[in-house]
Amino acid sequence: MVFRLSAKDLLAEYGKATLSPVEVTEAVLARIDALEPDLHALYAFDPEQARSAAKASEQRWRSGTAGALEGIPLTLKENIATRGVPVPLGTAATELQPAPVDAPAAARAREAGAVLLAKTTMPDYGMLTSGLSSFHTATRNPWDTARTPGGSSAGAAAAAAAGYGPLHVGTDIGGSIRLPAGWCGLVGLKPSFGRVPVDPPYPGRVVGPLTRTVADAALLMTVLSAPDERDHLSLPPARIPWSELDIDPSGLRIGLHLESGVGLDVEPDIRAAVVEAAGLFEAAGASVEEVRPFLTREMLDGLDTFWRVRFWTEISAMPAQRRAKILPYIAEWAEGGATATGAETYRGFAQMDAMSTAALRAGSPFDFVISPVCPVSAPPAGWASPTNDPRRPFEHIGFTVPYNMSGQPAVSVNCGYTRDGQPIGLQIAGRRFEDLQVLRLAAAFEEIRPAQRALRL
Repeated sequence: MVFRLSAKDLLAEYGKATLSPVEVTEAVLARIDALEPDLHALYAFDPEQARSAAKASEQRWRSGTAGALEGIPLTLKENIATRGVPVPLGTAATELQPAPVDAPAAARAREAGAVLLAKTTMPDYGMLTSGLSSFHTATRNPWDTARTPGGSSAGAAAAAAAGYGPLHVGTDIGGSIRLPAGWCGLVGLKPSFGRVPVDPPYPGRVVGPLTRTVADAALLMTVLSAPDERDHLSLPPARIPWSELDIDPSGLRIGLHLESGVGLDVEPDIRAAVVEAAGLFEAAGASVEEVRPFLTREMLDGLDTFWRVRFWTEISAMPAQRRAKILPYIAEWAEGGATATGAETYRGFAQMDAMSTAALRAGSPFDFVISPVCPVSAPPAGWASPTNDPRRPFEHIGFTVPYNMSGQPAVSVNCGYTRDGQPIGLQIAGRRFEDLQVLRLAAAFEEIRPAQRALRL
């Protein structure tokens, strides 16, 4: 099945001329035609543009001018601008205008020769761990179409799991890459803040890969991490040997974080899978020690307050007829910011820094901290979040959001399955700026974990 090949394998086949970008693109397009009526993962899908790009890639392979991702099918999350395509931000309230230029991630992917298949869906303003949207048909999880793939990189995760090519790009401000990666059995990297240029930049927000293998995530990072002057918050350019993924776990100090301190309880199947992963690292020579809970109710509620105020400030300025189109769950949530005082808003904003400090202190004795990605498995496709309650919207992000605030790299990698056969994500968080080390430990885990189950689609 060509559509299941990794990007690294495809590049090797292209180099030997045993496969061509045209063949692979046609196989992926056929896969999309078969599954997209059920999954609803794509936006701005343009098969003819993909075919044209694949033909151009084939010629570059023949002429010896192939780029780093030459001929590899790829998708970009809908909020990553591509020239000429509107950016609805997942909501029917957006006035659709074609984007004038490619965002940094889109520009780097095109320059590297990737075949852009489509954009991928997201919920309204990217503020849900769900595929629900007032603009898109609800995206569904390929492992169980009665469930959500998660979000906000909903379409990216569904597309990656379903075999819509090997490379997919999402964004993450509280878990929006790692959460859907966990529920879809994928590798999802939240890079260090500033590692991948973003336009427009915003505190905590990153762009990163969703793939089926760690090696493919590393390959995509070679391209995404290239500098772009539009992001004034980005890190200085660095020469990182992304392809060098070997690491010896023996002697590593690993923290085991099983209770976030606030929010939903960890389901027994998920706890057991993460504990088993810790045991595998111990068997490989690492030392594992418990990390005490460090997130507090004040931190999570403060973040919630600040984000509500931010969104209410933006949407309250809209004409009433546009605001009425926003997903009701999001509208109700944002309205909670209408009555917040200036002092409450400031205290909420300050909790972002408190969260950052707590995460860094908790992880300081360790080389890595491992935890569940999410305390619960994927909820129904029609739910906006695991609580489905706009008064308690973030009870599931206690393991992910601290690393957005601290800027640390963190990756989701599959570590098992629930009794219902749903994937379970293991989060591996590393020290600030040590993105490659995080990928290395994830690659090591790929080698020692039990055999993976095949998706039945």
